[in-house]
Amino acid sequence: MDTHVVILAAGKGTRMKSARSKVLHRVAGRPMIEHVLAAASALHPKTTTVVVGHQAESLKTALAGHSGLTFVVQEPQLGTAHALLTTESALRGQTGTLVLLSGDVPLLTANTLKTLLDRHITTVAAATVITCVLDEPHGYGRIVRDSAESGQQIARIVEEKDATPGERQICEINSGIYAFAVDGLFDAVRSVAANNAQNEFYLPDLVGIFRRQGRVVETVIVPNANEIRGINSRNELAAVSRIVREQKNAELMAAGVTIEDPATAYIDGDVTIGPDTIVHPGVSIEGRTSIGAGCEIHSGVRIVDSQIGDRVQVFNHCVITDATIADDVNVGPFAHLRNHAEVRARARVGNFVELKKTVLGAGSKSMHLAYLGDALIGERVNIGAGTITCNYDGVNKNTTTIEDGAFIGSDTQLIAPVTVGKGAYVGSGTTIRENVPEGALAVSAGKQRNIDGWVENKKSKVESRKSKV
Repeated sequence: MDTHVVILAAGKGTRMKSARSKVLHRVAGRPMIEHVLAAASALHPKTTTVVVGHQAESLKTALAGHSGLTFVVQEPQLGTAHALLTTESALRGQTGTLVLLSGDVPLLTANTLKTLLDRHITTVAAATVITCVLDEPHGYGRIVRDSAESGQQIARIVEEKDATPGERQICEINSGIYAFAVDGLFDAVRSVAANNAQNEFYLPDLVGIFRRQGRVVETVIVPNANEIRGINSRNELAAVSRIVREQKNAELMAAGVTIEDPATAYIDGDVTIGPDTIVHPGVSIEGRTSIGAGCEIHSGVRIVDSQIGDRVQVFNHCVITDATIADDVNVGPFAHLRNHAEVRARARVGNFVELKKTVLGAGSKSMHLAYLGDALIGERVNIGAGTITCNYDGVNKNTTTIEDGAFIGSDTQLIAPVTVGKGAYVGSGTTIRENVPEGALAVSAGKQRNIDGWVENKKSKVESRKSKV
C-alpha cells in the first residue's frame, strides 16, 4: 500500500517574532522541518508534499536540496483542514495512506511513525490519531472517548477554546499527527465547517465526521510527551534544542566518548565522534563533523563541517570550519582553520595561526602568528613566526608553493604566485617575490649597519629643542 506524507508548514509563527519561516529555525543545528523530513523518510513515502504559506519562497529555497518534494501554497490560511484541502490537486489519483505531519514538531521519531502506519493499516481505519496523556494539557485539543463502547473508542476531538469545563479536565490530548485513508478523504474534508471560536476549518473535526459515517477511527498513544512537542516561541525552540542535544550527548557517552560537562557541550545530531575522545566544557561541534578516536577537544573550541582523524589535540579557543585534519595532529590554541584547509599527519599548527585553503604537509609546523592562505606546503617544512603568504593581488587569489624540507624564517612575506624549492632556506625578514631554487638561501634585507653614539646624539637634540621652548 502506498504511503504519502503531507507536512504542514504554512504558519507564520507569530510568537517567534521573526521574519524567517518558523520551520526554518534551527533545532540543535538543523532547521526543525529537516528533523520532520528525516523521520518521514523512514516510511519510504511515494510522495511528500509540503504546504507552504508565510515566507513560501524562502522555504522552497531552503529545501531545494531534497528531491521529490511537492510544494502547495495555502493562501489565505483558514485552518488545518483547509491546509490539507490545498493538497488535493497534488494527490489526485493516488491511493493508500496519507500521513499528516506538522513542520514544527521535530522530535517525533521514525519508530512512532511506523507504529502509526501499522496500526492504521491493520485496523483498516479511516483515520488514526497520535495522542498523549499530559498532566498539564492546557492549550491542546482534548480526546473525547465514547465510554459506552467497549475499549472507549475515540468519539471526537474538541479544541480547548470550544471545550466545556468538564472536557478541559481530560488529560489525553491531540498531537496533530494523523494517518488517513486517501479514499474519500478530501470529500470528508470539504464537509468540515468553521463553527468554532476561531472561525477556522479544524482538521480534528474529521474524527466526528468519520464516526458519524460509521468508519473506524483509531488512536496511538505515545508515552513520551516530548515526541509531540510543538515549537511556537523562542523559549520552546531552546527547550527542544536542549532535549535533542541531551539525547545526542547521551548516545555519544554510551559509545565511549567522554563529555566532561554535557550541559555546555553543543554537539549537533549529524556529528560522529570516536571512542576515547575527550570533549572539554564549552565546546561546539556542528554540522556534519566527524572526529576520530582518542582525540581531545579543549574548552572554547568550535568545529563546523570538518573531518578530524585519530589522536588529534585541539587546544583552547580554536575555530575550525570546512577543514580536514589527519591523525596525530596538534592544533592551537587560538588557531583558525577554514575554507578547505588540510592538515596532514603529525603536523603542528600553533597559536594565532590561520590556514585558509591551504595544505600543510605531513610533519610540517607553523607554531606562531602566521597567515597561510592559498598555499601548498610540503612535508617537514618549518614556517617561522610572523610569516604571511600574500595571496591576493587585488584581482586574483594566487598560490604559494613551499616544497618538502624548506625552512621559512620569521617575518617572511611570500608574494604569490611563488615557489620555494625543496630544502631551501628563507632568511628572517625576507620578502620573496621570485622563486627560490632547491637548496638555496633567499634573503632580501640589506647589510646591517650600526651607528655608534646615535642614541646620545638623539637625546641631545631633543633636550636642545626643549630648552628653546
